Amino acid sequence: MAQWAQMTQHIQFLTTEVLNELYPVTFPLDIRHYLASWIEGQQWDSFDVDNREQESQAQLLSDQMVMLLHQVAKQNPNVVEKVKLQHMSKNWSVLYPQPLQLVRTVREILRKERLILSQTNMQFPPFAPPPTNGIPQQAWEEKKTDVENLMSKVMEIQNRRQTLHQLQEELNWEKETIQGLSEMDTGAKQKRIQQIEYNATICAQERVQFLCDAVGALEQCQSSLMLKIESWRWEQHRSTIGMPFNDILDHLQTWSEQLLIVNGNLRQELMLMKVDHGDAERLRTLEENLARLLKTLIQNSLVVEKQPPQVIKTQSKFSTTVRYLLGDKMAPGKPVLLKAQIITEAQARNLGQQSVIPNENVGELLNSTTILEHNTTSKNTCATFRNMSIRRIKRADRKGSESVTEEKFALLFTTDITITGGERPYSLQSISLPVVVIVHGSQEINAMATIIWDCAFSEPNRIPFLVPERVSWQQMCGALSSKFMSEVQTTRGLDPLNLRFLGQKIFDQPDHPGDFENMLVSWAQFNKEVLPGRNFTFWQWFEGAIDLTKRCLRDYWTDGLIFGFIGKQYIHCMLQDKTNGFFLLRFSDSEIGGITIAYVEPTENGGRRVQNIQPFTKKDLDSAGLGDRIRDISCISHVYPGIPKNEAFKKYFTVPSAPNADGYLPFKLTTVVNPGDNSTSTNNITSENISMNFISPSTSQAFGQNMNQDIYNQHCTPSYSMPDDIMPPQPMYPTDMQVNPPDEFSEMEEFEGLLSSI
Repeated sequence: MAQWAQMTQHIQFLTTEVLNELYPVTFPLDIRHYLASWIEGQQWDSFDVDNREQESQAQLLSDQMVMLLHQVAKQNPNVVEKVKLQHMSKNWSVLYPQPLQLVRTVREILRKERLILSQTNMQFPPFAPPPTNGIPQQAWEEKKTDVENLMSKVMEIQNRRQTLHQLQEELNWEKETIQGLSEMDTGAKQKRIQQIEYNATICAQERVQFLCDAVGALEQCQSSLMLKIESWRWEQHRSTIGMPFNDILDHLQTWSEQLLIVNGNLRQELMLMKVDHGDAERLRTLEENLARLLKTLIQNSLVVEKQPPQVIKTQSKFSTTVRYLLGDKMAPGKPVLLKAQIITEAQARNLGQQSVIPNENVGELLNSTTILEHNTTSKNTCATFRNMSIRRIKRADRKGSESVTEEKFALLFTTDITITGGERPYSLQSISLPVVVIVHGSQEINAMATIIWDCAFSEPNRIPFLVPERVSWQQMCGALSSKFMSEVQTTRGLDPLNLRFLGQKIFDQPDHPGDFENMLVSWAQFNKEVLPGRNFTFWQWFEGAIDLTKRCLRDYWTDGLIFGFIGKQYIHCMLQDKTNGFFLLRFSDSEIGGITIAYVEPTENGGRRVQNIQPFTKKDLDSAGLGDRIRDISCISHVYPGIPKNEAFKKYFTVPSAPNADGYLPFKLTTVVNPGDNSTSTNNITSENISMNFISPSTSQAFGQNMNQDIYNQHCTPSYSMPDDIMPPQPMYPTDMQVNPPDEFSEMEEFEGLLSSI
């Protein structure tokens, strides 16, 4: 019940609205509290709530919950709680006639709780972990600047104002009634008047001091909010390379709205103070600070919630969404228009330094104006550009070897907004993440390399859109592994042996024994210079492996059946002691988007050698899956480190088709190596002699991870260069021919596309 233990520290600070949404009437807070340990011990996420076959399992959990509720009610000494819990247990079948609905409810509650806990620092600043620099806990508590404390300060100011008003009325009454009194009574009355005047003076001073304290606390709390908004934008930026990102903005919107309310209340109290005390210097300073905070809050509440594609092709439609966190507070009246324009990197830089909206139009952006619309149900105010398109783009003068795919642009969104009760409109602007504009699909991979480098290695709060020219290899490893996992949608990343081979490839040091931990990799090595002996760059080759895995090999990779990134010179270390037929799967290092089979075969003189079958591409695997091809190739029998192929790949074998209704007999494509060459048949293990036991995904994934780690621990060094013999697999029947029509683009775009590839 670790999660519930954390939640109990924050529940008291949640609003009633949030609590009611978090714990519905059908599953009140009491049940969450009394059954916390049991609830968190169940596997709610393992259910498919749309699968009726799991209703029986869900019913068991529902019955257990009713029984536990009955036990808790029976042992509860509180009569009110006991009756409430008994009532819940008796009416459980009415509340949850479908047990899978209970699973859905509990799972949603746990998810929302985790979300609240993950955003604790954003929504409740005082509950951040205490610092470890020796500051006492009491001092840390005094630094709390959350909205609840701000509201309390506003109430204190209001109370002082009301008290001061009462004292003033009492003072007026005492002064009015002093006439006509005896000398003795007059003396007593004077003392009473002096006491009231003294109390009023103290109250007025406290009122001003409380206002100063509240403005200071508001500034601290708003600074925290600004940092959280910037942090949200930064995480959104990093999500491009697969870093975790929670895109929910509701908590930041609530926080922003509350600070706007506090600012309005403080400005109102300040105006009343000016009436009582005049336009004193201290009050003028407070007024200026509140105006500055209000302007900062309003102008920083325009957020690009859904970014446009970071690689945009001209003449292609795309969408983006901008959200205004204070939309519920906008002044009613005419619609608020939001305008978008495309700007260059230089214009974005000037925008950050001078806050001047560029006048020069560098591109023609279609459907670039829309309305900020408020949704009363979600309480969100958004402007969605659904059919934007860049019709043309004006390029800057490039230097040296720079290409069009390295040039960064951005979308700038601008509008004028008036807040309810405000005197004048505020000019707002928000800028998108950097984008690269291309004119042909052939430029997309190189453009994405620019985006990956920018998202992976830029610094927070940078000058747009500066990035380092060189980064450490360790940084590169993290970016490559994260991007691979994100694109492929797998939980299995790149292991140390994979990363070592990638380092050897990008640095062109195939014999380097270490992990390149002290080396720097440059942008040129990443995607400008072609790899030695190849006609493609490192990123183009790596992206090809990602694309192939994503489209054809995701499950094979996740199950640990594909070794992946490893050079030919290291295959000998792995297969030198293996018998004929042992094989492993690796990405081709000579062809983009290919996977090859390296296997052990006998030689004519009785020895053994390692052969590499011609790589399979996406086109090959579309016609016949990898599992079926492995099943068909008779010269391979055991996948490294020793699992029979029919056991490891069984679940990937396709079932033969039944005869067609029209009478035609079905056919299948079969993959063979060296057709007609039976010299190695005696060394192969036939399918009839292989066990057909099923290997579970968890087992296959484990053996794949252990396989790589074992090799990594052996520190094996190539003793000789591997032969480059490549034997193409031959289909027994011709494969289907597929013709892809070329992308449509104008002659000028074709010319620009050709220039970019030079």
